[in-house]
Amino acid sequence: MVCRVGVMIACLMMWSSISMAEKLLLTIESAEGKTRGVITIVLQSTQAPNHVARIKQLVEEGLYNGVAFHRVIKGFMAQTGDVEFGNIKNFQGDKAGTGSSSYDDLKAEFSEIPFTPGVVGMARSRYIHSANSQFFIMAETQSGLNGQYTVIGMVSEGLDIVRSIKNGSKAQNGKVSRPDIIKTAVIVQ
Repeated sequence: MVCRVGVMIACLMMWSSISMAEKLLLTIESAEGKTRGVITIVLQSTQAPNHVARIKQLVEEGLYNGVAFHRVIKGFMAQTGDVEFGNIKNFQGDKAGTGSSSYDDLKAEFSEIPFTPGVVGMARSRYIHSANSQFFIMAETQSGLNGQYTVIGMVSEGLDIVRSIKNGSKAQNGKVSRPDIIKTAVIVQ
């Protein structure tokens, strides 16, 4: 972020609020059991309070542990969070990406935050109020997503890890065979 002299106080206030924000730490592991690293996501609870609350709830219940990155498109994004069909313990590759949690879908909380590298958005169906448990992490800028998906956070560390997640088949819209997983997901201050 570039701070101009006239808005230095506002920038300092924003950066101090980011440093105090809750963070989602995702430890990523390959299908072969090799740790790829940790992705740190600063959660945007002021922009999307209900979506962030859902993510925190699912993390606290341990539901993201072992969930696959079922759809990964090189130069675009990596999608995960299907707690119904995407857990590696009972992975259902033909259904991964269609599942959700046992909780109701969420009403969209759109913002002005653009979809640039590291932005984390909630996945949904064509119906705008259908986000539930799945989310995606941007590898590159995709302005066509702006204002269309709820932004829940921003990668503060580990964008290189995001870009190293195993890519899916181009012919199958990013579907991944033997996908990388979220080994553990935790919330920290």
